[in-house]
Amino acid sequence: MAFASFDRRSGASPIAEINMVPLIDVMLVLLVIFIVTAPLLTHAVKLDLPKADASVDAVQREKIEFAIDAAGQRWWNGEPVDRAEAARRFTEQGPRQPQPEVRLRADQSIAYRLVAETLSDAARAGMTRIGFVSEPERR
Repeated sequence: MAFASFDRRSGASPIAEINMVPLIDVMLVLLVIFIVTAPLLTHAVKLDLPKADASVDAVQREKIEFAIDAAGQRWWNGEPVDRAEAARRFTEQGPRQPQPEVRLRADQSIAYRLVAETLSDAARAGMTRIGFVSEPERR
């Protein structure tokens, strides 16, 4: 592997060989790093953990289906109610344990004010489990 030559005819020609020394140096450094760090990655603390069985929470929460249709009418489990009656029912259901889950369905054409009023009434009554129900987008 000659890098320089005193011959003027071939001295200006490009070198057509790959210099492998820097590549081998980098690979050896990476190999040493891997050899040093690999044992550190597999180090684990041996623990004798306690054994326990957990039962599944068999409590079935009551669900309240609350809907607001396109005309602004509120529905409590399929029964029409006005805002005052809905707020009164939320107040009755708020302190119960386990607390029922409110599933809110609102027509997309209604004003957000009606949804906000319903959420406000439920929150004021202490309801914390409120979910929005929607339909998946069709493609």
